[in-house]
Amino acid sequence: MKQTLELIVTAALDAYGFDLVELRLGGTRQRPLLDVRIDRRDLQKVTVDDCAGASRAIEARLDADPSLFGDRYVLEVSSPGMERPLRTDGDWRRFAGRRASVKAAALGGRVEVEIVGVDEDAGVPRVRLRDEKGVEHLLGLAEVDEARLVFHWKP
Repeated sequence: MKQTLELIVTAALDAYGFDLVELRLGGTRQRPLLDVRIDRRDLQKVTVDDCAGASRAIEARLDADPSLFGDRYVLEVSSPGMERPLRTDGDWRRFAGRRASVKAAALGGRVEVEIVGVDEDAGVPRVRLRDEKGVEHLLGLAEVDEARLVFHWKP
C-alpha cells in the first residue's frame, strides 16, 4: 500500500516541481492519516501556498481512486522541517557542511557527524562524514539505516 501511495504522491508532486521527502501513514482504518513532507527542487523554502497546492494535487489523485481510502482520509502536507531526513545522494550533497544524526552499523550505532560531501565510487555514491574526533568515514547509502539533519539552538 505504501509503495502505491508513494507512486501516486510522487506523480502528483512531480508536476509542481516538488520532491517527496517523507510519507507516513497513521490514523485508523476508518479514518486514515496520510502525512506528506515535501521539498522544492529549486532549493527555496517551502511556503504555505506550496503546501496548499501540493495538497490539492495529491487529493485529486487520491480521490480519483476511491479504493485506496474512500472519502474519509486526512491529508497533511508540510515541509520536512529543520531536522529533515536524509535519504538520497542529492540530500547529502545539498546539506554538505551541516551536522547530521546518522545511524549505521559501520559507525557503531547512532552518531552525530558533519556531512563532508558525496564521493562517487564506480558510479555509486558514498557519503563522506566526519565524526567528533575528526575521523572521516566513507559509507554507501545502503549502509545508512537512518539519517536526519541536526539543529542546535544557539542562545
